[in-house]
Amino acid sequence: MSELIDTVTAATAYGAAVRPKVGGFPYLAEAMRQAGITRNYFDVPSMSMVFVTAEGAVLRPGALLHTEPVVVPPFDEAALISALRADQRGETTFPQFVEASFNAGVIRYEVDTAERTCTYYGCFGETYVEQYDAVELPAALPAA
Repeated sequence: MSELIDTVTAATAYGAAVRPKVGGFPYLAEAMRQAGITRNYFDVPSMSMVFVTAEGAVLRPGALLHTEPVVVPPFDEAALISALRADQRGETTFPQFVEASFNAGVIRYEVDTAERTCTYYGCFGETYVEQYDAVELPAALPAA
């Protein structure tokens, strides 16, 4: 099973290395797709990810967003879209985006690398689906 973990780790590291600061998510998603990751589930409150491949799934535990009980805000599509656009413009870090998503009532999201979609979920079945662009990855890592 460590080979599967190595594949996921390498794909996400490569995607992170080649993604531009502005509009970078499609690069990360494409690196995952090329490595055979078909779905990525992200649990917002625990900041944990599950990467799904044909060979199995890998859990990457995260850090808790909150360590004390907190009321989950109601789903707010406009606030979610605002958080997405700020992130896409490179104005937020990933933890800031996750916090903004939670504040918009998002408790999880799912990336489908074949369909190139990301679906955001609220507690009561609310959803928002966003399509992302196909991109071409560089053949090698950019020089440091």
